[in-house]
Amino acid sequence: MTSTLREETSTRREGRDLLADWPRPPAGGWTADDLDRLPDEGPNGEPDFFKHVELVDGALLFMSPQKRFHDLVIRRLAAAFEAQTPDRLAVATQMDVRLGPRQRPCPDVLLIDAALAHDHDRTAYLPGEVHLVVEVVSPESRLRDREVKPRSYAQAGIVHFWRVEEADGVPVVYVYELDPATRAYVPTGVHRDVLSVPVPFPIEIDLAGLLK
Repeated sequence: MTSTLREETSTRREGRDLLADWPRPPAGGWTADDLDRLPDEGPNGEPDFFKHVELVDGALLFMSPQKRFHDLVIRRLAAAFEAQTPDRLAVATQMDVRLGPRQRPCPDVLLIDAALAHDHDRTAYLPGEVHLVVEVVSPESRLRDREVKPRSYAQAGIVHFWRVEEADGVPVVYVYELDPATRAYVPTGVHRDVLSVPVPFPIEIDLAGLLK
């Protein structure tokens, strides 16, 4: 049986189609505000069904289970930032950024204004409050993280963007900075083993050590 048939069979167990109650978009499509109104449970009672969902070009994107690489890099990269970040900045992980009415992605790591760190009611940040976004690439997110999201972050005016990919079992970081004339990112370096950059603040990270 092919995987497609297996999936179809599994969704029809007990004589019911589990996709029959799949959330339909409201009239006019999904908006960034809608994400704050999604229920806690899924259409069939699944707990935390909408916990990891993004809005990209008006479409809801559900994050698939991640590999250990993804989890380790996010947590340890955030810890490295915490140890070196100046007082004017704060670190956040997997928090939404409202880029527009139909754009609300959820970067893996962010640097935000320190003044926002103690606002525990926030569910998303605005582009002007974000100084760096980091996306850790997964197989299913490769196109979005390489092309779709960077374009949206740049158009929204976020100055710094990093993309982390796995190569031969170790992290490689692609660093970009916004060209204000073109509103597009310009690559400023590819970092292996050790990342050392002067902006958005002087920081040095042992990339191989992120997985140890």
